[in-house]
Amino acid sequence: TAAVIGCELRKKDVNGDTLWVWCYPSVGDELREVLLSKCCLTHDGRDFHTFVFGQFSRTWYYITTMEVQEPTALNKVTHFSVVVTAKDFNPEKYAALSRILCRMYVKHGSPVKMMEAYITVLTKGICQSDENGSFLIKDYDVRKAYLAGSVKDVVSQFGMETIILYTALMLKKRIVVHHPRIEALLEFTRVLPALVWHRKDWSILHPYVHLSDAELEDLKKCPGYIAGFVNPEVSNRMDLFDVFVNLPDSTITVSQSAKEAMAMGKLHKDIGQLIVQSAEDAEKSDSQVIKDISVKTKEILANLVALADECEDSKITLEGLKQRHFPPATENFLFHLAAAEQLLRI
Repeated sequence: TAAVIGCELRKKDVNGDTLWVWCYPSVGDELREVLLSKCCLTHDGRDFHTFVFGQFSRTWYYITTMEVQEPTALNKVTHFSVVVTAKDFNPEKYAALSRILCRMYVKHGSPVKMMEAYITVLTKGICQSDENGSFLIKDYDVRKAYLAGSVKDVVSQFGMETIILYTALMLKKRIVVHHPRIEALLEFTRVLPALVWHRKDWSILHPYVHLSDAELEDLKKCPGYIAGFVNPEVSNRMDLFDVFVNLPDSTITVSQSAKEAMAMGKLHKDIGQLIVQSAEDAEKSDSQVIKDISVKTKEILANLVALADECEDSKITLEGLKQRHFPPATENFLFHLAAAEQLLRI
């Protein structure tokens, strides 16, 4: 079944008013406020984005905005957005569905036909429309969504520093990414969870966050995350990140409070070199690079589990690690990794 839980529609009429026209089923006030802030109809048309997505309060939202070209059944409407909220991460799936819903709205001028198509998708997983092509839920496998970004692009931008991102993700740290263009932010941030493929956890991704109280409260509930911001002010919000990525400048900064846990040693250098070599291999696809990184990760985790198995109640202690005489940075990394993987005796 399709996991779509709502569809909203807004239009900006010629008087410049943004109207909530239709909503099914209803959404809470807080989510509604967040969706309005994400919808470019409320920003005087300065920044027109055809498709954006993000996550708030464990709900994914996908917003498609269209400019209405005259003449259509939509009298006096200049732009409108269709918002689909869902429980799953799959931008390609919901972009395709939204495009069909948008075209139906333009054609019929009323949300009724859209509603019918939307309910068919909910019940049958398919949406057939004469000139709009058909939409099949089963064409959009979640693995495809996870592999849609390019790890190679990330590595070509940051080189050996990619190891900082890998380490932060492995240790479930808070990563904040800034870029003034939302499209660049979405493209970059969605790739990062693939660096820790063994978890297959995209719930840590919050690619489009505003510096509003409601959104920051929501973000702070997550122990570790990847959060994207277009507002440069976020660089001053030390309370929000352990690692700060400035995409336009291609710089990565580790905050003072995270430096100890993120200390780098020979193990990190080896993993960093493996990531760079794999990504620079022209013969390899992005998914092969992800696999190479994942094989190395699994090897580290297997060693960690083996260490835990030798300990009482299969939990690692710092004393137990010290007896192994690992290099200090390796010991430190394994200690924090054991904590992230719930293998540490507290």
